[in-house]
Amino acid sequence: MERIEEYRQFIRQLLTTHATVDPNSDLDVECQLVFDTEQDHYQILDVGWEGYKRIYNCFIHLDIKDGKIWIQRNMTEADLGQELVEMGVPKEDIILGLHPPYKRPYTGYGVYGLLNAFLSLRTSTRGNRSVYFSPRFSNGLS
Repeated sequence: MERIEEYRQFIRQLLTTHATVDPNSDLDVECQLVFDTEQDHYQILDVGWEGYKRIYNCFIHLDIKDGKIWIQRNMTEADLGQELVEMGVPKEDIILGLHPPYKRPYTGYGVYGLLNAFLSLRTSTRGNRSVYFSPRFSNGLS
């Protein structure tokens, strides 16, 4: 549990550093930091209006799942994974959720979900045709 609390603090520090607030901006756009420490969801959002155009953008989205930090979205040029490593998070505890499971072994970070990626590619033969299915959305063909 100590490690999870430490990860929460690292994420809070990281997102606070990356949040941009421009007090001189003429736009009615607010940069919001979202820290849901009960469900462990963390985001940076831009919310507001630019004239008649609605602005709602999620630039960074991090989660803590199963004791690991998941980078779900990163629309910045920052290397969030490397920044977390520099804070003391082991690479195997950082999952690039924005990449599909089959690509994760090549990222240098955690590979959570790799087995599920391989299972989703398995085939089942029914009659004379091959049927591809995911165990998560099984259609009864096993």
